[in-house]
Amino acid sequence: MIDVAFDEANLLADAGLVQMVALAEAVGLPGLVTERLKIKGEGNAGGANPGAKVMTLVAGMAAGADSIADVDRLRLGAMNVLFDGVRAPSTLGTFLRSFTHGHVRQLESVHRQVLTGLAAVTPLLPGADQFAFLDLDSTHRQVYGYKKQGAAVGRLKGKKTLHPLAAILSTPLCAPVVTGCRMRRGKSADVRGAASFLAESLTTARALGATGTLVVRGDSKFYSADVVATALRAGAHVSLTVPASPARDTAIAQIDDAAWTPIHYPEAFVDTDTGELISDAEVAETDYVAFRSRPRRDQVVGRLIVRRVKRLNRPGEEAQCTLFDTWRYHAVFVTGRFELLQAESHHRGHAIVEQVFADAGGSALAHLPCGSFNANAAWALLWVIAHNLTRAAGVLAGGSHARATTATLRTRLINIPGRVARSARRLTVHLPERWPWQIALTNLHTAVTAIARPPTVTA
Repeated sequence: MIDVAFDEANLLADAGLVQMVALAEAVGLPGLVTERLKIKGEGNAGGANPGAKVMTLVAGMAAGADSIADVDRLRLGAMNVLFDGVRAPSTLGTFLRSFTHGHVRQLESVHRQVLTGLAAVTPLLPGADQFAFLDLDSTHRQVYGYKKQGAAVGRLKGKKTLHPLAAILSTPLCAPVVTGCRMRRGKSADVRGAASFLAESLTTARALGATGTLVVRGDSKFYSADVVATALRAGAHVSLTVPASPARDTAIAQIDDAAWTPIHYPEAFVDTDTGELISDAEVAETDYVAFRSRPRRDQVVGRLIVRRVKRLNRPGEEAQCTLFDTWRYHAVFVTGRFELLQAESHHRGHAIVEQVFADAGGSALAHLPCGSFNANAAWALLWVIAHNLTRAAGVLAGGSHARATTATLRTRLINIPGRVARSARRLTVHLPERWPWQIALTNLHTAVTAIARPPTVTA
C-alpha cells in the first residue's frame, strides 16, 4: 500500500515554463503589453498591470490550459518562488471581459511585434528570404450556453460556433507559425474580412523575413477578386482552389487528352466525395483568366492546375463496369511560373493548416471561455502568442523538436516535474534524472539564457 501526502512545497509540475517565460520576457512581451494595451478600470481586476495578466494567460496556455480556471496551475507548488505577479483566474476573467474591439486591435499589434522579435532572435523561419507560404483558412469552434455573443448555428449543423480566421506562415524547411487570428461571428461567410486580414498578414510576413517568393494558399471559399488583388498588390503569388462554375468547366473541357500527366502520391489522401483513399491521379494545366465576369481591372491572368481522379462507385452502390472512364476534377488557380507538378505539390501543402487547427483544438481553443465576443477574440490572440512561443522553443531545442507538434513540445519541454532548491542565494530547478530529452532541454536553456543576457561588447 502506498500512502499519499500533499505536503511538499518545493515541487513543480511545469518546470519548463522557466525557459518559456524567459523567452517571452526576452522579446519584450510584458513591456509591449504595458505600453500598447490601454484598458481603463480600477483595481487589480481592471486595467492595472496588464503585462502580468497577459503573461499569466500566455504561460498557462503554453503549459496546456484550455480554460481560465486551468491557469490556476501557475499558482501551485513552488511556482510562486519562480514567478512574480501570477494572477488568479477570477482576476483574469474580469480582465478579459474588459476588452473592447479597440483593445483586441492593440493586442494584435503586441502579437505582431512579439512574433517579429522571436524571428529576430531565433531561426524561426529558415529559408523565408527565398520561398515561403502564407495559408489563409478558417475554423468553426463550438461554444456552449445561451449568452455567447456572436455564436450561431453555422456550418456545423445543430452546433453553435464562433468562426475564427487565421493566417499561417511556413517554409519548406520549418513548422508553421501563426501570423494572425481574427474572431468572427458563427454565421460569418468564410471570406468575410479576408482581404483586409490578408493585407495585414502579408505585411507581417514581410517583416518576419519572408522577402523572397511568397505564395498565398487557400481553398475555394477564399477564391475572390479582392483576396487575389490584395495578394498581387503585395507582390505575392496565389494558389487558390477554384469552385465549380461554367467558366471553370469550359476551361477543363478544352484540355487535350494527351496533356494529362499521371502522378502517384506517396501518401494517399482521402477523397472528400467518396471517402476512399486516392493514391493515383492525373494532372494538367491550361491558361485561365480569373473573374472574367467582373470589370477588366479585376480580371487576373494565370493558370488552372487541374487534378482528375476516376469517379468510382459510391459506397453501397452496386458495382458495375463502365463503358468509359468518368472523372472528378479539382482545379487550382495559380499565378507565377512554377512547373505543373511543382505547383500541384505546393497547393497540396495547404493541408498544413489542419495540423495547426488540431493543435489549437487540443489546447487553448478547445474552449472559448467567455460570454463576451471581444474577450474570446483576445483569448484566441493569446493562444497565437503562446503557440508561436512554443514553436520558437522547439526551434531552440533543436533536432526533431523544430517540427514537432505543440503537444509533443509541451510533453518534452514544458510539463516537466521539478524541485526548487536554494543554495548560496541562488535558485536551482532540479529535473528528473535520465530525462529522455535532456539534451533538447539543455539546448533550450542555453539558447534562452544567451538571448536574455546578450554578451557585453567592450572596446
